[in-house]
Amino acid sequence: MRRLTSTLVLVNFIFFLSCGALDRLTKKDKSTQGEVLYNGIILPGQWPPDYGPLDYGKYNRQPMPVPYLATPPAVIPIDVGRQLFVDDFLIEHTTLKRTFHRAELHRESPVLKPNKPWEMENRYEEAYGVGDSSTSAMVFSDGVWFDPQDQLFKMWYMCGYMCSTCIATSSDGIHWQKPSLDAGEAESNIVHNIPIKLRDSGTVWLDHEEKDADKRYKLFVVYGKGHDWASYIHASADGINWGEAIAQTEKLGDRSTIFYNPFRKKWIYSIRCCQRPTTAKERLRLYYEHRDPIAGAQLASKNAVFWLGADENDPQRPDLNRPCQLYNLDGVAYESLMLGLFTIWPGQPETRGKPNYIALGFSRDGFHWDRPDRRPFINVSEKFGDYNYTNVQSAGGCCLVVGDKLYFYFSARSGMQNNKFSGECTTGLAILRRDGFASMDAGDNGGTLTSRPLRFNGKYLFVNAEVQNGELHAELLEESGNVIEPFSRENCVAVRTNKTLQAVHWNGVNDFAALAGKTVRLRFHLRNGKLYSFWVSPDSSGASHGYIAAGGPGFTGSRDTVGLMEKEKEQF
Repeated sequence: MRRLTSTLVLVNFIFFLSCGALDRLTKKDKSTQGEVLYNGIILPGQWPPDYGPLDYGKYNRQPMPVPYLATPPAVIPIDVGRQLFVDDFLIEHTTLKRTFHRAELHRESPVLKPNKPWEMENRYEEAYGVGDSSTSAMVFSDGVWFDPQDQLFKMWYMCGYMCSTCIATSSDGIHWQKPSLDAGEAESNIVHNIPIKLRDSGTVWLDHEEKDADKRYKLFVVYGKGHDWASYIHASADGINWGEAIAQTEKLGDRSTIFYNPFRKKWIYSIRCCQRPTTAKERLRLYYEHRDPIAGAQLASKNAVFWLGADENDPQRPDLNRPCQLYNLDGVAYESLMLGLFTIWPGQPETRGKPNYIALGFSRDGFHWDRPDRRPFINVSEKFGDYNYTNVQSAGGCCLVVGDKLYFYFSARSGMQNNKFSGECTTGLAILRRDGFASMDAGDNGGTLTSRPLRFNGKYLFVNAEVQNGELHAELLEESGNVIEPFSRENCVAVRTNKTLQAVHWNGVNDFAALAGKTVRLRFHLRNGKLYSFWVSPDSSGASHGYIAAGGPGFTGSRDTVGLMEKEKEQF
């Protein structure tokens, strides 16, 4: 399976080259190597890649090439984070079957609804004089984070349709309160407003790496009208008091967002193309990166390069029969890779709002996205009257780690009968197992998975596995394939649990610290079960030292330095 997948990726990459789309990339600085990433990937000398001029009318809808899958590193360091099986990057050979999993809607969704007077306002209706009576308490990217200082879930959202930004808080991530604040608007939970403009996308980011406490929170919010949009950048110590803008972009597309790539210490502007020819109304994304988000704001519009769009592998709706487009891309660091939430727009029906849905993408270099499962990860409903009948879109920060689960917040709109208006705009919640994007599965006959050559500095092996009705063994191999004693399959204590954090032990051995820094392979033997991830930790607690997206209860920052929570250690 692995060789077939890699061959297809390589063939696709070669085809992309032959079409001339990478001509500039291959002609410039061929011999120059760029940055070496945490996972062994070597970036090209020219970065970000130049995929040609911004000629949107000639976008050929070919899937994005993923060079690091076509040519993986000879040895892959795995010291950062849980290692997920969302692609074949880590796999040399396997007889297991990969299954992709989708999030499930929480029974209490939507978890936030408009019920305040200022959430009933509609600035779009006022500005354009149309009969749109939509109301809003929805994340339009914006952000949902767990703040370890205050031990609270915090949500920023669009309150009132295209009006302002509000904050809500929660102790459990399910039941939310709208505090009365003195900031922004007296006796309301409004924290930011530019009353003379229409508010579109917003992104709030809890920056754990910021040394200035007054800039711990960052707000990037798009205001404008028509085709005249800009992102205003603010900073705050508490996410409530933002003050005046400290920077502003030049003109960009309305549904533009930003996220942070901590692997490379870069802020990524995900910009909607705004200079569209009248003959090409394709929604595409531009890319700009900068180490300083404030300085980068002034350069983003002018220096952005073409990034990506929806492609021919995104399935068309049978009732529309037209190519999909990419409405937005939010991203976040999750464990050992970048997780992308792609809002896919299948087109505009005449009698309902946009049937947008959220799909997944994964990146190990921060620019190239692998999208192996094109099904909706979080979908719209096809039943009028449901809260999520139209326009499901992602939240900034993407997801939170809450115990054994991932919490995905999303915007949803009820729609209005027989028109394109949004109706009631709310915030929903969907749940996935931790690391549960993809599993490697085996049945009664069992199977194996052998990794590529790996290198690590830790000494304890952990897995996220569902094998309560089966068993999992692991063994360590030399690069040549010979078993390293005593870390053999026969000496491995069988794993027969269903846990998102489970240690793997060998009889008579405390750890494998002697193998630190050496090149080895891992081989898993699985029967009647699912393997979601593995990692090698320096800590017996199982701390992965990977990134935890928008955080979660029990964590102290942006990375998992905790492993087993205190209440779990007693059961371990």
